[in-house]
Amino acid sequence: MIEFKIHKKLHGSSGIMNLDIDLKIKEGEFLALSGKSGAGKTTLLRVLAGLEDVSGDIKVHDKIWLDDKKSLAVQKREIGFVFQDYALFENMSVEKNLLFVRDDKELANKLLSLTELSELKSRLPNTLSGGQKQRVSLCRAFMSRPKLLLMDEPLSALDLDMRTKLQQEILSLHKEFKTTTIMVSHDPSEIYRLASRVVVLENGKIINDGVPKDVLLNTSENQKLFFECELLEIKKVDVNYIATIAIGHQLSEIIISEDEAKNLQIGQTVQVSTKTLSHIVT
Repeated sequence: MIEFKIHKKLHGSSGIMNLDIDLKIKEGEFLALSGKSGAGKTTLLRVLAGLEDVSGDIKVHDKIWLDDKKSLAVQKREIGFVFQDYALFENMSVEKNLLFVRDDKELANKLLSLTELSELKSRLPNTLSGGQKQRVSLCRAFMSRPKLLLMDEPLSALDLDMRTKLQQEILSLHKEFKTTTIMVSHDPSEIYRLASRVVVLENGKIINDGVPKDVLLNTSENQKLFFECELLEIKKVDVNYIATIAIGHQLSEIIISEDEAKNLQIGQTVQVSTKTLSHIVT
């Protein structure tokens, strides 16, 4: 069981806000964090990793990571962290990137085999594709056999086919190593495929918490799940205004009001829910 009750003042997209989280996560759970940009999702990961100062308590599998007396050092927290930008050592081969974390060739070979990278173990990162680099990053995160795996939108820069492939590999590794996983994602299909539970944040607080099917399909006025997208086009069709938007690697068309059509600009970031389109001030 992972238990944390934390407080931290943040400068969010709408000004100063308080990150105020009280959450319990079962061992082996796959938790997705979603919500608006600036809601506190990445900060929450960094707090768990020990990369951000915070007030409160964190207990992981009966071991105190944070209380009013101490904060456990990052290197002692037994976590794996998968970044969006890979963060590989460019002067080391694929295999050496893994062995740098833990000198265990048997484990390295197992991970490389599971992710179909065995034939590339002698290659340098700059000779790999984006998908291959992300697989190396995943393998490296598992080299420490982490109790807790943290992932910050690890697949957002990849094409749809590669995203789908790596989603399956992430799930396989999660089950193989019985790791508790927390992932930040704005992609509803990714959340649905991978997560056993999704927590939605807004202004530093939890506004929804449940199984993906219930949360993703929740259309109540006060508990919407928002997704960031790019506004590509607005056109008038008869009496309606149609907005073309890109959500991740997929395009969609939605009806907007005349006032929204006048105030929105092509290329800007917007947020969509099951009912509305709203402008993000950036």
